[in-house]
Order: sequence, then C-alpha cells, then structure tokens
Amino acid sequence: ATHDTASAVLAVPAASSGGNADWCYLSSGTWALMGVESPVPVLSPQALRYNFTNEGGVGRTTRLLKNITGLWLVQECRRTWAAAGNAYRWDALAKLAAEAPSAQAFIDPDAAEFSSPCDMPEVIRTFCRRTGQPVPADDGWVVRVCLESIAMRSRQVLTMLEELTGRRLATIHVVGGGSQNRLLCQMTADACQRRVVTGPVEATVIGNVLMQAMTDGQIGSIAEAREVVGRSFPVEVYEPSTQPSEHFARFLAAIGS
Repeated sequence: ATHDTASAVLAVPAASSGGNADWCYLSSGTWALMGVESPVPVLSPQALRYNFTNEGGVGRTTRLLKNITGLWLVQECRRTWAAAGNAYRWDALAKLAAEAPSAQAFIDPDAAEFSSPCDMPEVIRTFCRRTGQPVPADDGWVVRVCLESIAMRSRQVLTMLEELTGRRLATIHVVGGGSQNRLLCQMTADACQRRVVTGPVEATVIGNVLMQAMTDGQIGSIAEAREVVGRSFPVEVYEPSTQPSEHFARFLAAIGS
C-alpha cells in the first residue's frame, strides 16, 4: 500500500470486506476522500458524470472514491482570524459552533471560491448573500456553516456511492485527523442517517505497518489486519438522530444541485 489513502483504508476496523461490504470509508482531514472498496473498477457513465476515481487498493482491490473538501474551510477561517489577532484554539471553535444557530445556511464546500487561501469567513458570507440565505453574524456561526455543509456534502456523496454500487451502506468509517472533530462526526451521522464509526486517527501509518506485517507473514489477511486494528485502537460510535435530516433539500438548492 504505497499510497497514503490505500494504507488508511486498510486500517479501517470493519468486520467485512469485498463487493458485498455494507460500509464506506471517509478519510477526513484538510481534504476528504469518501469511497468504497470494490473488487473491480466501476467504469459506468454515471461514475464518470459523478467524477469518481478508481484507484489501486490493497489485495488487488479498487478504491472507488470521490475527493471532497474537508476541514480546509475551518482551517482557513482560523488562519484569517489569527491574522486579525484572534487565535482560537480548536476546542474553542468547536464550542462556539455547537452554540451557534443550526441549519440556517449552507455552502458548497467544493465551490471554486473556497479552494484557495482567502479571507474565508468573508467569502462564506458572500456565498450566503448571493444565494439568498441568512448571513452568519459571528465566528461560531461561520464555523457551523462550514461543518454542516461538509456533513451534507458527505450525504450527497454517500447517495452517489449507493447508486454506483447498488447497495445500502449502513456504516461510515471515518479515519484520519478529522475523526477527532466530534461535532462534525455527529453532524455526519445525522445528515447521512447512518452509523458513524471513528478511528483510528493515524490510519495511514497504521495501515502501512500492517501491510508490512502481512508481507512478512505475521498477519495472514486483510480481514485479520482489520481485526488487529479493532483490538488495538479506540473507536467511537455516533448514532444518527431519530428524525431524518430535513435540510438536505435546502443544501442542494443552495449549491445549485
């Protein structure tokens, strides 16, 4: 697994593998990659239209995935605020976001205006004005707009994955640094109405070491490697709220989809 994401996917502590597995992965950090493990590439016109990629995985598997924007949005906001003399701690931003108004406005995390370093809070407010939505009035509200939009984008990509694979994906395994953002993980569970399992954080390193152990004969299979992960590292489980998210249609309208 010479690729970082291929290593991270090996470290997903899932109980099943192969073409009938009922889970997807979300490698979450500054950027995010959401996909499934497939025995063969998925080369349909719909996969092309949705802009999915087929990349090599461990054990001759294919990683069918889509690149999406992750916590880059919040990182850029934090950088802008720090330059203005307000250096927020990450936990402080999470607290402010948790206290901010819920589901008031959404942005398209993958829109071009958010892809480069910028005054991210102002660009977010401009997007909200242009699309006729409430404009975030404070920093916590700006962060909440970012996190809720990332969660809704995950739901959109999950829907695409289920269409491309023809199966329901009951669990989302979140690995990487973004798995430490508990508010985002719960938002993802609520938006997708799926069980979210987080961890390990350092999935790339762990998967790489496990692949070496497999090559050396110390671990016999991908399934056994994933069992080792499950026994060796803490995971957290986020169950979705009892009521389905009512805001997905508003998100789609805001992003023009």
